[in-house]
Amino acid sequence: MKRIGLLSDTHGTFDAPLRKFLAEVDEIWHAGDFGNIETADAIAAFKPLRGVYGNIDGGALRVVYPQWQQFDCEQVPVLITHIGGYPGHYQSGVETRLRALRPKIFISGHSHILKVIYDKKLDLLHLNPGAAGLSGFHQVRTALRFTVDGERIEELEVGEWKRNMGLY
Repeated sequence: MKRIGLLSDTHGTFDAPLRKFLAEVDEIWHAGDFGNIETADAIAAFKPLRGVYGNIDGGALRVVYPQWQQFDCEQVPVLITHIGGYPGHYQSGVETRLRALRPKIFISGHSHILKVIYDKKLDLLHLNPGAAGLSGFHQVRTALRFTVDGERIEELEVGEWKRNMGLY
């Protein structure tokens, strides 16, 4: 069993509310737009980190983190990218990749909008944790945490914070 924390669009922010929300997870997955290498390094020093670069991430981040991450967590195939869309509205080429790789969890960020959608057509769970950072149009910062136990994805929780404020 693994407890996962899921972030995206931190844009240079890894503060106390995020650390508190992620304190009990085993790993953190980041769906891009870290903001800078220092933020990625701070997250990686806090918990084991898997991530992809986002459209605002520069050269140093693109050397360390790929555009796509594919791996298994327990017995669940996972695919992560930054700009991927969501069921019924995938970015060009994404559905073809999903059909070929057949993940059970597909994660993307970029939209700054929290989405948890089961894609019946492709038999996968799409997760977009929204934006955990302070930059962007969003009014509420969000992150996810959940458990992967064997083939099961369980105990999905949403963290929400008003800008510059704690959990509510």
